[in-house]
Amino acid sequence: MHKKIKNCTILIVGLLLLNSINQSIYKRIDLTENKRYTLSETTKNIVSKVDKHLLITVYLEGDFPSEFRRLQTETRQYIEELSAENSNIKINFEIPDYQQEELIKRGMLPSQLTVEEEGKLSEAIIFPWAEISYGNKSSIVSLLPNRILTSQEEQLQKAIENLEYSFSSAINSITQRRQKRVVVITGNGELNDLYQYSFLSEIAKKYRLAKFTLDSVAKSPQQTLQDLTTLDLAIIAKPTEKFTTQEKFTLDQFITNGGRTLWMLDKVQADQDSLFSNGKMLAYPRDLNLTDLLFSYGIRINSALIKDLYAAQIPLATGKIGGQTQFKNLDWLYHPLVGGNPNHGITKNISPVRLQFANQIDTLKNNIKKTPLLVSSLLTQKVGTPNFIHLQSIAEEVIEANYKSGNQLFAVLLEGNFNSAYKNRVKPFETSLYKAHSNNNKMVVIADGDIGKNQILKGQPYDLNSDKWTNQQFGNKDFLLNTVDYLLDDTGVIQLRNKTLKIKTLDKQKTFKERIFWQFFNVVFPLLILFAFGFVFNYLRKRKYR
Repeated sequence: MHKKIKNCTILIVGLLLLNSINQSIYKRIDLTENKRYTLSETTKNIVSKVDKHLLITVYLEGDFPSEFRRLQTETRQYIEELSAENSNIKINFEIPDYQQEELIKRGMLPSQLTVEEEGKLSEAIIFPWAEISYGNKSSIVSLLPNRILTSQEEQLQKAIENLEYSFSSAINSITQRRQKRVVVITGNGELNDLYQYSFLSEIAKKYRLAKFTLDSVAKSPQQTLQDLTTLDLAIIAKPTEKFTTQEKFTLDQFITNGGRTLWMLDKVQADQDSLFSNGKMLAYPRDLNLTDLLFSYGIRINSALIKDLYAAQIPLATGKIGGQTQFKNLDWLYHPLVGGNPNHGITKNISPVRLQFANQIDTLKNNIKKTPLLVSSLLTQKVGTPNFIHLQSIAEEVIEANYKSGNQLFAVLLEGNFNSAYKNRVKPFETSLYKAHSNNNKMVVIADGDIGKNQILKGQPYDLNSDKWTNQQFGNKDFLLNTVDYLLDDTGVIQLRNKTLKIKTLDKQKTFKERIFWQFFNVVFPLLILFAFGFVFNYLRKRKYR
C-alpha cells in the first residue's frame, strides 16, 4: 500500500512538472521544404516593437473555391506565427456577409472569381482583405496581388509569396511613432495636383504629405534649405521650367544631408494633346538645367525618344457606321510598355509599366551603385529630336529590322555616398548646412515625367493603373508606391517582396479525368479492405473455436 502511494505521488509530481515545463517552454518547428512559416529577422524586429494590443481581422472567410481555401489556410497559419512571436498580436476571422457595404466604403473591394470545378465554370465573390487595428489607428491589407496573371494558380502563388511583406509592411507602418515626411516640389511648372491624385492619395495614407515650393529660394535661400532638410523625401514630378543655380544647390544639399529623392523628368517636350488636336506635333529637347547635377550622381538622360514594339494602345477613330464614329485600339510605339527588374523588391511581380514619350538613361562610372528598375524590350528604335511626330504613322507597316537598338534603361535606382555637384565649385549662397557628400543615401530617377500622371474622367482623377479609353491595366501606381516605400525604408521590409515559394497545386484536367478512380480509391477501397478483414477474422475465429 505504501509503495502504491509513493508511485502515485511520483506520477502526480511528474505530471505537474511536465505541465510547468510545457507552459514555460514553447517552440514551433517549421518542417516545410522552403521554410515558408519561418519569420525573417526583419519581420521579427518589426513584430517585437508591438508593445500593446494589435488586432488582425481577416475577412477571407466563407464558402469559396478550393484554391482560395488554400490561401485562407496559409493566411491563418502565417498570422498565427506572428501571434506566437508576440502575444500582443490577436487574430480574428470574420465572414463579411452582413458588412459588405461597410467594407467597400473602407476601401476593401470584393474580387469576382471564375471557378472551374469538376469541369464546370461558376462565379464566386470573395473579400481578400485583412484589417489591422493598433490603438486609434487602422490599416487594410490586400491578400491578392493587383497584377494581371495568367491563371488562378499563379495568382494564388503570388498571394502566398506576398503574405509576409504585406503584413510586415502594414504593421511597420501602423506602429511607427514618427511618420516619415514626403513633399512634392513645386515652383518649376510641375504636374498639377489633380493629375497626381491617384498616386499621391495613396502616399498620404502612409506618410505625412505636403507641398514645398522652391520659389522661396530667391528671397531666403538659407531658410529654405534648412526647412527642406527637415524632410525625408522630395518628389520632383515633371518640371517644365529651368531650375536656377540656387534651386539646384538647395536640392543638391538636401541630398547630401540625407534627403531621399524621386525624380520623374522629361528631357523632351512632347504634348500629346497637341498631337490629337492637330495630327502632328514637334518634339524638341527641354532644358531643365539639371544635366550637371545628375551627371555628378552618375547618370545622364538623353534627348532621344524611344519607340518600342512592345507598346501600350491608344484609341483612334477608324470611320463611321450609321452616323456613329468607330474607334479602334492600336499600338502606339511612343508609349513603351516596360517590364520591371524581377530581382528587386521594388519591381518584382508588378504589371508592365506604361511610359509616354520616354527618354533613355545612360549610367556613368563612379562610386554609386546603380540598379536598373525599368527596361524596354530588345525591339526598340531611337528617334532624335527635334522631330515632327505624326499621328498617322500609327498606321504604317512596322519593319522589325528597323527596331534593333536593344534594351533601353528608363528608370534607375542610385545608392551610395553622393558627391555634391558643387564640391569644387563656387557656392550660389553660403550655408552652415553645406556637405561635400552624403552618407548611404538613395534616389530613383525616371526618364518620363508622365509615369505618375493619371487621366481625368468627368472632372475626377482616374486610377493611374488603368486607361479610361482602352481599359488596359498597368503597374504604374504599384511601381511608384513601392519606390517611395523603398526610399523611405530603413528596416529592409521592402526586400521581403523578393520572397519566392514553390506552391504545389493539383492538375485540374488530370483530377477531372481521374476523379472517379480516386474517389473509389479513397472512399470505397478502404471499406472493402475493412470488410475483407472482418470476414477473414470472423472465419478464422469460428474455425478456431468450433
